[in-house]
Amino acid sequence: MAEEIISGKLAGDKVLLGPKAMPELYNQGYFGRPTGQGLELSLVEAAYLLDRSRVCVLSASDDMELDFQALFQISSSLEKGFEFRYVVYKDLRERGYIVQPGRPDFRVYPRGGHPGKSPAEFYVLVISERTPLSLKEVLQPVRVAGQMRKKLMLAIVDEESDITFYEAREKSMAGQMEVAQAGGVATLLEDRVVLWDESASKRFHEHGFYGQPVGGRLQLSLVESAYLLERELVRLSDRSGAPLNFDSFRNKARMIEQDFDLKYQVYKDLRDRNLVVKTGFKFGSHFRVYKKVGGLESVPHSEYLVHAIPQDYIFHLQAVSRAVRLAHSVRKQMVFAYPEGEVKYLEIRRLRP
Repeated sequence: MAEEIISGKLAGDKVLLGPKAMPELYNQGYFGRPTGQGLELSLVEAAYLLDRSRVCVLSASDDMELDFQALFQISSSLEKGFEFRYVVYKDLRERGYIVQPGRPDFRVYPRGGHPGKSPAEFYVLVISERTPLSLKEVLQPVRVAGQMRKKLMLAIVDEESDITFYEAREKSMAGQMEVAQAGGVATLLEDRVVLWDESASKRFHEHGFYGQPVGGRLQLSLVESAYLLERELVRLSDRSGAPLNFDSFRNKARMIEQDFDLKYQVYKDLRDRNLVVKTGFKFGSHFRVYKKVGGLESVPHSEYLVHAIPQDYIFHLQAVSRAVRLAHSVRKQMVFAYPEGEVKYLEIRRLRP
């Protein structure tokens, strides 16, 4: 027996249906929001049900029946980004999920779950691939989801209406590497530092995985050198032999590397969390990060790629896609580090709903 088509009326940015919609639409598929008079559908729900001939929608002004094209065009004029939300809503529904409008765009229930039976698993933020996204615009829903014990799903819709799903969450970073104890005299050359003492070089490299040995001596990056200098584990001079304290070295490093302060703040925080931090240049990020390096004979894969970003950073989603895909391909997690008083961490990873 064919399902009865239920009539509703467009009212602003909602479609209102009578009481008989409850058993047919809400009780069976959890579409809409029950009201005292019947059922209230969002525009994206109404368009989805209209396309499946489950409802008919009458215009607000003259009770003329709207076809799918007419309703879609009206909805697009009423709600910015309606086209993208419809694509995501349709995709998730066809994957078997119960999806309801919510913050920031949708609530998604686990398969087999529904309102009244189980809590929502994801909050969904729908974004066009062309829309730049500020760090603040990501963090706000991430934190709301975290407070509500949900996960945040980023649904990125590309120009061909394909969807890529990501999870964004705040990340707690911690390692198990013991603090290196060594010493020695080092010199700042062009854009790196050389530690001359071979025994100190060996200790730093073996017990902290600092630097790169070159002929028995250790070449250190600017952030590594600053960290060891600030902790008084090395003595540093310039090429003329003039000693450099932490402040004078930092001033020189700023002239060599424009974003030195940001990188060093993140490097220092990671090292203080007992993590091993090495350059991530080969992976297009600032750092690759290990929880622990037990021995140089068999160095493990690093667990994270970490990129340092400022508080006013703007994500361009094609770049995010490249970074996350590359991290996944080399079995790492992509983490963005940003200062907010202390350094905090945002992980973005691929989701396969």
